[in-house]
Amino acid sequence: MNELPQNRVRPDGGATAATASFGVSGMVAPLRRVAMRRPGRATLEADPARWHYAGPIEPDRLLRQYDAFAACVAASGAAVEWIGGSADDGLADAMFPFDPSFMTPGGPILLRPGKTLRQPEVASHEALYRRLGVPVMGAIEAPGTAEGGDLLWVDDATLAVGRGFRTNQAGIDQLRNLLAPLGIQVLVFDLPMWQGSAACLHLLSLVSPLDRDLALIYPRLFPVALYEVMRERGIRCLEAGDDEFMASGGLNLNVLATAPRRCIALGGFPETVRLMREAGCDVTLFDGDALCIPCEGGPTCLTLPILRDHRSPLTETIP
Repeated sequence: MNELPQNRVRPDGGATAATASFGVSGMVAPLRRVAMRRPGRATLEADPARWHYAGPIEPDRLLRQYDAFAACVAASGAAVEWIGGSADDGLADAMFPFDPSFMTPGGPILLRPGKTLRQPEVASHEALYRRLGVPVMGAIEAPGTAEGGDLLWVDDATLAVGRGFRTNQAGIDQLRNLLAPLGIQVLVFDLPMWQGSAACLHLLSLVSPLDRDLALIYPRLFPVALYEVMRERGIRCLEAGDDEFMASGGLNLNVLATAPRRCIALGGFPETVRLMREAGCDVTLFDGDALCIPCEGGPTCLTLPILRDHRSPLTETIP
């Protein structure tokens, strides 16, 4: 049982004693514990050209929308662990903690982002796990690269990995070696070039699991072989349309499941929401036109699951 003492760090740097658990082997089981990092000065003053952001930053609106999103996450029942960092660390993308590390049933793996500007973020994740008393099970090393956005749990024992500009074969080989002792199979699927190496296209830009047997996908760019794997395993795919995918930069597909058929999604894309609700999903919406659209990251990107309640011997629910 992964039950460890830890200090829960608040955004203001304070801490409260608590006891909690870790372990993730899927993307839809109830989210019990999650790490987040509030946008700092580096984000609010970021140069869009350097960070490949789609538009100018509106600091006040961005922070208001972030706080509203964080409130949605807390309302779902998840305990939030805040990632620390210096106000002057220059890490504009650090508010998207999904990419620099990856939680497994055996503990976290420190990743190595393919976006070079993001590689220094890994140290703050290592510090988070050290502070929480969560043992790191391994790390991706050069020349390997891997980002969390390219890692998709198909089921408890199968991880799909998107090979593209952010995650390379050397990183995939290291992931496979780290996960093999846990009995986890790694399946690799090539991603399209789409808008080039500077743009953010992850595997999870094209799919969001909503339940063990339900997912939202963008079919025009989705790997055929992965679609066949999901169909063979009884996963029904809801197909999002072109207009909202293009208008959102793919972020209408970026949906955070907080429990089976319960999710948080970006507002402003009614047809995508209709698809999910007609499939029986309870969808909570938040405004992200200043937070998500300019910075190319949605609700999944803004969170790092530490514990999902899979009711397995390796995890324990936080009350």
